Amino acid sequence: MRLIERDVPPRARWALEQGGLHPLLAQLYAARGVIQPSELDDALTHLLPPAALRGTGEAARLLADAMAADKSICIVADYDCDGATACAVAVRGLRLLGARQVSYLVPDRVVDGYGLTASIAERVRATGADVLVTVDNGIASVDGVRQAQALGLQVLITDHHLPGAELPGADVIVNPSHPECTFPSKALAGVGVMFYVLLALRAELRTRDAFANGEQPRLDPLLPLVALGTVADVVRLDANNRRMVAQGLRRIRAGSMPAGMRALFQVAGRPWQTASTFDFGFALGPRINAAGRLSDMTLGIECLLTDDALRAMELAQRLEAINRERRDIEDGMRAQAFTLAESLHDALHEPPAALSVFDDSFHEGVVGIVASRLKDRLHRPTFVFAASAAPGMEHLLKGSGRSIAGFHLRDALDLVAKRHPEVLQKFGGHAMAAGCTIAREHLDVFKQALATVAEEWLDAATLQRTLETDGALPAQFRRTDVAASLQQAVWGQGFAAPVFSEELDVVQQRLVGERHLKLQLRHQGETVDGIWFGRSEPLPARAHLAYRLDINSWQGRESVQFVVEGMAD
Repeated sequence: MRLIERDVPPRARWALEQGGLHPLLAQLYAARGVIQPSELDDALTHLLPPAALRGTGEAARLLADAMAADKSICIVADYDCDGATACAVAVRGLRLLGARQVSYLVPDRVVDGYGLTASIAERVRATGADVLVTVDNGIASVDGVRQAQALGLQVLITDHHLPGAELPGADVIVNPSHPECTFPSKALAGVGVMFYVLLALRAELRTRDAFANGEQPRLDPLLPLVALGTVADVVRLDANNRRMVAQGLRRIRAGSMPAGMRALFQVAGRPWQTASTFDFGFALGPRINAAGRLSDMTLGIECLLTDDALRAMELAQRLEAINRERRDIEDGMRAQAFTLAESLHDALHEPPAALSVFDDSFHEGVVGIVASRLKDRLHRPTFVFAASAAPGMEHLLKGSGRSIAGFHLRDALDLVAKRHPEVLQKFGGHAMAAGCTIAREHLDVFKQALATVAEEWLDAATLQRTLETDGALPAQFRRTDVAASLQQAVWGQGFAAPVFSEELDVVQQRLVGERHLKLQLRHQGETVDGIWFGRSEPLPARAHLAYRLDINSWQGRESVQFVVEGMAD
């Protein structure tokens, strides 16, 4: 691994310190492109205006007209955490604003596949709905939209995924990735897009004098859900997204959140009083995602919709049980996937430029997680495939991919489709994550085609694992209060959590839990505890380590701990 120290522009650092920031935070923020203290002001008044997002005005008018006519609105969700939170925000928000007939439908990962299909449109119409609203999907649903409109449904698409060559003919599309959208923040998650539509709808209703006594409903209670979905979907935390996440965290720490979120914190053993983005990404998000992977995302959505604490706890416990099952399945799949990947190494023990693995035992609901684990271990764009479990579709393989910096996965799939038109039946996604469907007999062609694209696009430097760090941690900041302050800040994709790096003496080391290395390190003359999760190989007596500053709580006492993230080669 190559450790690269981030550059810290001195003028930006000075300006942030002069603005009252802690010196360490000033360094960290300046290294992440923050120039002025005003950029860190998370007041809602600084959010980008809804009118700047293409289509929000038209969407607001469509929904306001539907509400005035007492039409039935059906939300078509997605089966991941972003889709679940977006659905909950849509249902809660529309009801807050006065809609009387709001329902939702979430596709089944196995039977329905992804997005608004023609059969989903027929199911929506069968519910008696008049208006169909997609959240976190729909931008690629050309046939599904066509069928919905043929059935007499009005269609509003809210999505954030990249569109294909043909846009669906929906009544309204709201998507920051729309080719004609100039919204400054292209990084909105699906839940963020829906929140913006609700802001625009409230403004439209206000012009229609729809609120009695001029008291408009508050939408900020939805921000905890917006924050959760934004972080869990691993979209880039630009300034606009950071504001929404910060506002959501602030409300959670004050105890203001849906009953289901509070229950999820409890079953995960995480205190909501000190909630962080880490909790969203590694505690709440996986538990909601587990429902879509192995069961029915209706469980996750209902957990986020209920206001009954007992019902919320019952659903959270069911999600916890499903997540444990998911972890068991993942453990077995991960071991098998690692074995398959190692068999692809060349004579120099190097993996190919891109990996594609498949086994008949793989579960299609967990392929994305395993692809992420493989990508992290081997630093290669990776696809993991499983046989479709849909009746009569066993001849199809469903793949989920994860990528590395410098390799746009969806664009790579697009090139594979152009070179081999017969291979990809469906595909879509982002730069760092994508999915596709292929026939079994085309797996070998896909493997070679993706590897060829990777060989053309990636050089040796890109294929070497690198980790950006914030340099050495000054000894005076090796304190629990500093660690707590860092944990309370908003970090995530594109605004990475602080990782420090320097030469450290390894005083003691031992294996705990069979696969974690418990350490005692000497940092600038003083000993400090450390741990390297998932590492069993011993370290040399002195090593250049990259680590996070953390707090270890034991028997009521708190102490500083270094969580090791990597070691320089």
